[in-house]
Amino acid sequence: MPLNAYGVLKGRPVNRQLGSGSNPHYQIHIVDDTTHYRIAVNVASQLAPSELEFLVDSRFDHPILAELIDKPLGWLPLQSRPGGVALDFIRGNLFDPRNMRVLPFNVPGPDNDLNEKIDQFVQRAMADEEAFVYAFGERWGPENNTTDKIFGFIPGNGVHDIHMNQGNVGRFIGDDGVYQDGALLFHFPRTSQWVGVFLKFQSQTWHTDDRTGHQIRVETSGPPSDENVVTNPFVPGGQPGPEMPDGAIRIIAALVNSIQSPEVEFVTLLNTTNEAISLEGWQIADRDKNKMRLAGSIAAAETLRIQLIPPVFLPNKGGIITLLNDRGLRVDGVAYTKEQARNPGWTLKF
Repeated sequence: MPLNAYGVLKGRPVNRQLGSGSNPHYQIHIVDDTTHYRIAVNVASQLAPSELEFLVDSRFDHPILAELIDKPLGWLPLQSRPGGVALDFIRGNLFDPRNMRVLPFNVPGPDNDLNEKIDQFVQRAMADEEAFVYAFGERWGPENNTTDKIFGFIPGNGVHDIHMNQGNVGRFIGDDGVYQDGALLFHFPRTSQWVGVFLKFQSQTWHTDDRTGHQIRVETSGPPSDENVVTNPFVPGGQPGPEMPDGAIRIIAALVNSIQSPEVEFVTLLNTTNEAISLEGWQIADRDKNKMRLAGSIAAAETLRIQLIPPVFLPNKGGIITLLNDRGLRVDGVAYTKEQARNPGWTLKF
């Protein structure tokens, strides 16, 4: 079943502890106006391989930020659905999965392990009284009359599962769900900067069921005893190819804020491969997961400009655009903000 209490905590960091030991977690002490919390961030996996995949986006920009910035301090429960601020690494177009890298949690030297990648922004936020941390994950507590084992406040209380929470294996399959992924966001108002820290276990996969969040397996030939193959199309830092087609067709531009009335919106695709690709059965989806079916094909190394048809709609206040193949699997996705869409008649380049 999905996480029991998914949401986001907004608060001020006042202390931290680096991850260590056999089950290391980077720990952050967060306070709001009245309550203390501990944020427990996995920096290694209990399943092999132990190193996590991570991405730090020091210029994170996404339409959810316009909604997050006005949220009050404290814990905010979130509904796991599209259209809000609940996170989904696959469906929310938060970042390009190819930009993730694998990193150990603790190795000698400066700025070369996961502890240090997180710590630089936590310490910066601790030193900036205007900065806030947003921790997405599962709430635990408050544990009445129980002292927090790391920072000593009472009652014990906090947020964990600050990582992707779908596509799991083994005993963690029960945590699977959609629109319930964990992450850390840092807001530094003085410099108008948002930083996103996104973590994923290597055992998790990038294609999951839209309802359950479970891994999607590919049917294979052979005796009934043969196991199906789990699709894991992205190698950190890799490029699309015959065995990993995700990203072979990219969304490179969109006309969101049309000068025509009623508005006419377009999305431009690029075929990055050396072969024509059929678009029969493919779809374009918007932030609310309204979908439009495609047809025809896109020639090798060519672009294709597609006029969008309702119910697909790209609002001027910010949104996302997702390209799905004929199996309903994500091939590419982008996001844009209200600020990016402010100029009527201009095409956004992704």
